[in-house]
Amino acid sequence: MRTRWWVFLAVPVLLFGPVTPSALTQPRRSDSKDKAALAKNAEAFIQAFDKGDAKAVAAFWTPDGDYTDQTGKHLKGREAIEKAFQAHFDEHKGLKLRIDSHSLRFVTPDVAIEDGTTAVLPADGGAPSRARYSIVHVKKDGQWLLSSVRDAPFVPPGNYEHLRVLEWAVGDWASEEKGAVERLSVAWDDNQNFLHATFSTTIKDDSVGTAHQWIGWDPNAKRIRSWIFDATGGFGEGAWSRDGKKWIIKTTTVLQDGKKATATNIVTPVDADTLLLQSTDRSVSGEKLPDSKEFKLKRLK
Repeated sequence: MRTRWWVFLAVPVLLFGPVTPSALTQPRRSDSKDKAALAKNAEAFIQAFDKGDAKAVAAFWTPDGDYTDQTGKHLKGREAIEKAFQAHFDEHKGLKLRIDSHSLRFVTPDVAIEDGTTAVLPADGGAPSRARYSIVHVKKDGQWLLSSVRDAPFVPPGNYEHLRVLEWAVGDWASEEKGAVERLSVAWDDNQNFLHATFSTTIKDDSVGTAHQWIGWDPNAKRIRSWIFDATGGFGEGAWSRDGKKWIIKTTTVLQDGKKATATNIVTPVDADTLLLQSTDRSVSGEKLPDSKEFKLKRLK
């Protein structure tokens, strides 16, 4: 049985919610009481919002407090804030609020700054409207109020920072072998959360195999992982690690006939336009196979 080398290759929303204080800032004894007060305010704020009670919502601001929405519209004072919320509630019935507080720090005993994200869920079950927020809380006569609230467009967190170490691989590559030609194409997905790679082998312009792979970041394992799908129906996954310039990918694949294949694949960038590929420690259903030869691929201009 001739097992193709690329079967083994795995190349490449609380406005006031309590949070854990930064390790760089030692909490004051009063912080826990103030956090509890802010958390209690949060519950009341969400209840008022969910009821569509604009007057109760605006009452969480100081009399001269301000609010700036995602579009940059600035509202000053409780009356203006109440009027804006009332118009919004009249137009959109049954809204529900969810807020995730990401950080909360006390600048002084009477001033706290909070950052997080909000999600407003429509009554029809449609997609939520999301935003980032920054709040200045102030304590007046023992009561915490909103002094200033700023909303900004929400941008989902991405995995580019974790995957950019593989950015050198983006592009089209081909071997310079005679007869059989190995080709590799690597591209970012639309949000740069994954890299998509396509492998193919042709002999005299006839395709003898194709595989697709998605390369992403595993936040639990804190490492790069990959998932490969063979055109014949096989599938597998790989765990990545780095050894100097080399990338080591331990792969496990289920072949189309149900047999299990394992391998250690090595990807070595030589320079900006050259990389080496080799598959070692290969086995199918426990039967060891010889290492593949080392393939040299050049970047296509």
